[in-house]
Amino acid sequence: MANSKYEYVRNFERDEHLLPNTWIVVRIDGRGFHKFSHHYGFKKPNDARALDVMNLAAQHVVKILPDVILAYGVSDEYSFVFHRSTALFERRNAKLVSTVVSTFTAAYVMMWSSFKLDDRGDGKLDIDMLPTFDARAVCYPSWENLRDYLSWRQVDCHINNLYNTTFWSLVQQGGMSQTEAEEFLKGTLASDKNEILWSRFGINYNDEPEMFRKGSVVYREYALENTPSTNTNTNINTRTRSGGGQGRTKGPEKKVEVEVETNDDHVEGDVDDDGDDLRDNSEKQVLSKTQAEKMRKARQRAKIVTAHVDIIKDEFWVRRPWLRSGRPGRPIE
Repeated sequence: MANSKYEYVRNFERDEHLLPNTWIVVRIDGRGFHKFSHHYGFKKPNDARALDVMNLAAQHVVKILPDVILAYGVSDEYSFVFHRSTALFERRNAKLVSTVVSTFTAAYVMMWSSFKLDDRGDGKLDIDMLPTFDARAVCYPSWENLRDYLSWRQVDCHINNLYNTTFWSLVQQGGMSQTEAEEFLKGTLASDKNEILWSRFGINYNDEPEMFRKGSVVYREYALENTPSTNTNTNINTRTRSGGGQGRTKGPEKKVEVEVETNDDHVEGDVDDDGDDLRDNSEKQVLSKTQAEKMRKARQRAKIVTAHVDIIKDEFWVRRPWLRSGRPGRPIE
């Protein structure tokens, strides 16, 4: 930039660098989506097509940004998790947030036309009713904190969906007005709502699509060797936590450029009070820029999948150790 007498205004710019060695979550949320969904006639309580658009947009973000290890979405929100080792945009808050939300919004608009969500069926958006999203970034200092955050979002998905399924059943099949249904459900527990669905409408809530009940998880899948096949379709209402217990092996010494955690999933380590491995931060493999670039390209080549599974229990994470370590696994053939 050429020097000029006006250049002093750059001194007013201030960058907020997010805390190092923390997991960064950028959560986007639809702005005014109640009105937006009503305008385009989304089905209640869930519109699978609308959720598919959200999921495809999230897949695009994960593909474009290799530093995003996982994304979790429900309704009109999505959380994008950056590995704690990320140095993308020097961890500048505004850069990370604006890149994620703008990339997601652009992809959402592009995907919209293929699903023809509006009542007209022409796949066009009205200029006065465009999808917009806001976003924020939050740092979580430990693996336990990150797991709890994602568990919180999935529990919220379950609670809201059970309520909405019951509410709209009362309105659409029970003949109640929305005000009457809201009043009727005041003070009811989950067991009460399940009983209402079954006794009045013959609906077994557990038979509802998993995408509605559990939300959507977008991540890179690699081949995991010497690991017995297990069923990831577990009950969302039960939570167990093994307390981490994954040890670390020290990698070869390299030029100090980028730090990435290593992970040995079969070595038990001591666990501190919050459930994290005591060696979680002390032993790391240090990669050169060339090696870091190879890892980035490996992530770009990986298969990106969307699943509707329980992420509260340990099973999902144990089967995918690369999510915690940040190191790409072997590509699926």
